Amino acid sequence: MASVPNSGSAAPPPPPVWDATPPGTTPVGYGGFWIRVVAYIIDAILVSLVLGVVMSVFGIKYMDFDNPEKIDPTANLLSILVFWLYFALMESSERGATVGKMAMGLRVVTGDGKRLTFLNATGRYFAKILSALIFCIGYIMVGFTERKRGLHDMIANTLVIKTR
Repeated sequence: MASVPNSGSAAPPPPPVWDATPPGTTPVGYGGFWIRVVAYIIDAILVSLVLGVVMSVFGIKYMDFDNPEKIDPTANLLSILVFWLYFALMESSERGATVGKMAMGLRVVTGDGKRLTFLNATGRYFAKILSALIFCIGYIMVGFTERKRGLHDMIANTLVIKTR
């Protein structure tokens, strides 16, 4: 009769480990250009709908198409305020993402993977203006950089990572 190792033990041997990667060392996936575009479209639709309702409740006209010279500056200021607060508050929240980013499985974190502060999220939001002003090259950079970072991400030291 051949000797069986651990023959005195009644417990079966543990199952083989097929994925020997230790927990926490899985590579991070970054949110690329197109998935971020879709997330932004979702956010823009959502915020525009809310903004439209708020403006109509207060009787603010964004533009009078019969008299285009009568642009109400209140509407522009309100738009900037609402979009800024939406992006800065959502991205600095516990979830670290806007509704669009959550829908696409993305999250915004600092360069070392921590939660954004409101100030950092505010800086990131206003740095997007610079990304847009230079013919959107700051946004296009997302498709060509190693960690999928746009100019605004580099300025604010942030990353957009995949959560699923």
